[in-house]
Amino acid sequence: MADRPGFPCARTVETMDPFDDLLRGVRADGALLDLARPTPSGAAPLGEGASLTLCAPLRGETRVADRRVRPGEAAIVRGPEPFRAVGDGVLLTGVYRVRGEVPGRLLRVLPRVVVVPDEHDCAGLLGYLEAQVAAGRPGRQVVLDRLLDWLLVCSLRDWFDRPGSKAPGWYAALADEVVGPALRAMHAAPAEPWTLASLAAEGRVSRTTFAKRFPQLVGEAPLAYLTGWRMALAADMLTDQPATTVATVARRVGYADPFGFSAAFKRVMGASPSAYRTRAWPTAGTTPTTPPSPVPAQRGGRPTAARNG
Repeated sequence: MADRPGFPCARTVETMDPFDDLLRGVRADGALLDLARPTPSGAAPLGEGASLTLCAPLRGETRVADRRVRPGEAAIVRGPEPFRAVGDGVLLTGVYRVRGEVPGRLLRVLPRVVVVPDEHDCAGLLGYLEAQVAAGRPGRQVVLDRLLDWLLVCSLRDWFDRPGSKAPGWYAALADEVVGPALRAMHAAPAEPWTLASLAAEGRVSRTTFAKRFPQLVGEAPLAYLTGWRMALAADMLTDQPATTVATVARRVGYADPFGFSAAFKRVMGASPSAYRTRAWPTAGTTPTTPPSPVPAQRGGRPTAARNG
């Protein structure tokens, strides 16, 4: 977009957006597709303990968590509570165990069950997935993992785009010519010393116009959004990088003063950085078994294809 007369030029930053960031760590890993045969009346619960479960009928209609899902459609069920899938065909499922505050921000805006109609972008992918299940060719494992990731991203994106989906404000705001560039700039360079003026410059508008428009679309003030994003990144650094000092984490998210960072972190996350890390790593050198609240877990899932009989 051309510079608007009378407003300062925006700085050049790498293109990024919240949807990219929130899904970056959500990946299937080590997919194992199995053709088990549960009966309609005794079908074993699915998705227990999982953050997300992707379900796609390859043949035959299925009821997923009491929602009808037909071939070509996809359902996403938010956990961790288990659910049942009952039907008369083959159901492909991919389980995602998500740990981290960044992807957790996505989970918290999803309803319990999302069903995406068969006109979604990746509907044609389902036939290829079924062929890969049966083929057993070299590299099948990696292909299946990535195809399931692709299907998940397409399904979520198409659901957010549907009227009445109640998508989060930031998603719709990405298309706005004023707010969208500022959101992408914050996500691409969270450590930049952003001010209301510099963020307004990204949208080529005055501070007054930007300060009014941003909360109208996103639901919170621009600097409050920026703080929340920085604290989410910091939370994941604290839990994923236990040897990294609090001062280093502070610098990476734009705080020169670790004390100011600690105060902001406690205000947003409900605990100091050290206490937050201790809850994730109660004993030095051990792997956390229970993520600190409010963080769900981030791990790649184990997709399965179950035959509903």
